[in-house]
Amino acid sequence: SGEVSEVLYPHNPLLQSCYEWLGCIYLHVKAFECSVFFYRIAKKTKFNPGPTTKYDWIGPPDRLSNLRPIIYHIPENETPLERKLRHLRQETEDWNHEFWTHQNVTFSKEKEEYVHSQLKAKGLTERDERGRKRTLNSEEMAVFYKRFLDKNCIKHASYNREWYQRNFTITLLMARVALHNVWRTLTGQGRSKSKPTVMPK
Repeated sequence: SGEVSEVLYPHNPLLQSCYEWLGCIYLHVKAFECSVFFYRIAKKTKFNPGPTTKYDWIGPPDRLSNLRPIIYHIPENETPLERKLRHLRQETEDWNHEFWTHQNVTFSKEKEEYVHSQLKAKGLTERDERGRKRTLNSEEMAVFYKRFLDKNCIKHASYNREWYQRNFTITLLMARVALHNVWRTLTGQGRSKSKPTVMPK
């Protein structure tokens, strides 16, 4: 997520393919609009729509995971199947948020340590005479990026497998909910009116 997936090195086919693979994971996550459990977001950012809302709410990207929080609409007289789907989606958001928060923090920390060690080896300070932060060239940074990808290759592959499994299960549940709602409509078993569902604590 974030910075890791945005760096490409066309002169290195192996490294290029690694970044394309990692970028694919990033795009899938963004497409799914995943983030943290809604009650945690409500606590930290006051991102908490009223209990009578009829739509899903999507918030701004989290500063660490770069994923957008979602508060799902809870329909009146939510069925057990709908509740199961909502809980799984929220659980998946929390899982995604935790993974990318840890991954991005680790990446930034290790990148900073690498740059510092390389500058030190050259006898340079972190800032130049004008106070500007020194950087390494693309070839020097490519060494770090490849090392980071190699080190986390198994972790990323495991994450990718689990994400697809979760997404497949969510898609099946969404199909079951849709079919169930169509059946209720055809048989005249629409939702009965009741008090608005309050967001769970």
